[in-house]
Amino acid sequence: MKQLQEAAKNTLEHLKQLQVENRRWIGELSPSALSTATAICALAIVDAKQHSASIARGAQWLANNVNEDGGWGDTPLSLSNISTTCLVWAAFCAAKQEENYPELMANAEKWITHHAGGISMENIATAIRKKYGKDKTFAIPILTMCTLSGRFGKDRKLWRRIMQLPFELAALPHQFFSFLQLPVVSYALPALIAIGQVRHHLCATRNPITYVLRRLTVNKTLSKLRDIQPTTGGYLEAIPLTSFVAMSLASYLSPKHPGYKVVEEGVRFLVESLREDGSWPIDINLTVWGTTLTINAAAISHESFADFPNKDNTLEWILQLQQKNIHPFTNALPGGWAWIDLSGGVPDADDTPGALIALANLAPENKQVISAAQNGVVWLLDLQNRDGGIPTFCRGWGALPFDRSTPDLTAHTLSAWSKWYPHVDNAVQKRIQIAMKKALRYLEKNWRNGWIPLWFGNEHAPRQENPVYGTARVLIALLDVKIYNVDKLIAQAKDYLLRAQNANGGWGGDCEVVPSIEETALALHALAKLGCISSDNETQKAIRDGEAWLLQATKNGTHFPVTPIGLYYASLWYYELLYPIVFSLGAWQQIREYRKAKH
Repeated sequence: MKQLQEAAKNTLEHLKQLQVENRRWIGELSPSALSTATAICALAIVDAKQHSASIARGAQWLANNVNEDGGWGDTPLSLSNISTTCLVWAAFCAAKQEENYPELMANAEKWITHHAGGISMENIATAIRKKYGKDKTFAIPILTMCTLSGRFGKDRKLWRRIMQLPFELAALPHQFFSFLQLPVVSYALPALIAIGQVRHHLCATRNPITYVLRRLTVNKTLSKLRDIQPTTGGYLEAIPLTSFVAMSLASYLSPKHPGYKVVEEGVRFLVESLREDGSWPIDINLTVWGTTLTINAAAISHESFADFPNKDNTLEWILQLQQKNIHPFTNALPGGWAWIDLSGGVPDADDTPGALIALANLAPENKQVISAAQNGVVWLLDLQNRDGGIPTFCRGWGALPFDRSTPDLTAHTLSAWSKWYPHVDNAVQKRIQIAMKKALRYLEKNWRNGWIPLWFGNEHAPRQENPVYGTARVLIALLDVKIYNVDKLIAQAKDYLLRAQNANGGWGGDCEVVPSIEETALALHALAKLGCISSDNETQKAIRDGEAWLLQATKNGTHFPVTPIGLYYASLWYYELLYPIVFSLGAWQQIREYRKAKH
């Protein structure tokens, strides 16, 4: 117990040191080879001379962070993959950096040839389409960048091999989008417009009716693109999305065209987000997410949370960030929270529950907080899909996997509803009762020997999924549900987590996967929370063994190596420096509560 107390204290003190502005946690996202490649390609296409220093720094970082096999993964700790390797290969061509790194490029071409059968457009297009299936959100931007870079030559006929994105549909009112079965996901409207337009301008359709329709909507959709561009210049504060938009528009628009303002603002964002080491991350930060994770982990132990620093400042900051107006990007109603405190953030169904739970931990009896929380609760109620699950951004966009309901968000929402159920109006309570019933039915139907999350995975697990993360998150949420009997689902979750534990006491993303601090901490958190109300000998042993593994791996809460289990927009791997720290704190705090309950 003494060692556990010491680890919890060390971890808590470490987190306190990471607080910025006496109110929030910014964390640090992993550097991204994919983001760095797209950024230097965009800068090269816009003005290679003006941005030569940034381009050279990015190219050097990519050269320094190539994998031993000659390819690139999404992070320096990730396995090489076809998307990132092809984008880096294309970026070096666009930026005219090939002659500076001949061996690097030769090895990259060997890697691509080995995995795609060659470096022709046909080979690469086939490999990319195989990876992404019918979801064109990343497939078409990747092929567009490779073509714009000049890697496949200058023949305009090449564009016929890239699917035309129907940018003209963006001229319709947003209410139509969920019915249109678009080939890209809900957050990718800027890519739909910009990449659709570059394909149209460089290789227009031969259908005269469609051609006229597209010509008539060019300026209207460009205006829409400008209208939804955040004040920072970065769409979703995301480097890849902003880069794809900037390079596409810059390849055919005159700098004098009104629509070119989108390019200028996007480039400003890219230049400002370049890191000192020459890399770009996938997004600026996840400060709202990191802050609410920290608060909610610390609050598990009322004893240690009592003197947690600057809670009033954090409370005020979270309240300020609740969306007060209809969001221009997704047309989301007021009430939700985004992952970041910048204008490019979009309210979503992971950060909103996280913020609601944090408010419940900080000031559940405060009238202003209750009012804000009720608005957030209703926002989530309105987002729920017909199947009972919770999607990320928009209700009813179910054509592609990213936009469907997902267990991790559904679980997080269940926790938020449960926390605020006693405090909201009777009418909202009745809505919560109905919604929770549907959500539990969704979880029951979507059990797949574990629950599979959308926003987290594991490169070393089957299908690169992470049922340990998903099941732990769902179990934590189920233990918050008080108004329905969820014993069967709890038993399923417990049995899976016990099975998935490795012989050394740690957990990876699935059975027999190399353990990580993040996954072990979450599994421990879930089992220890269950242990507070019911624990058998097998569960008690699992907690003891897991605790021993985590204490050793973190060197008693002083050492937190990261693992890239995060999935940014369900497609790009990342790690976040806060995750192993915060998840470990959650585990230590919950085990302490479990020990108290046993005595």
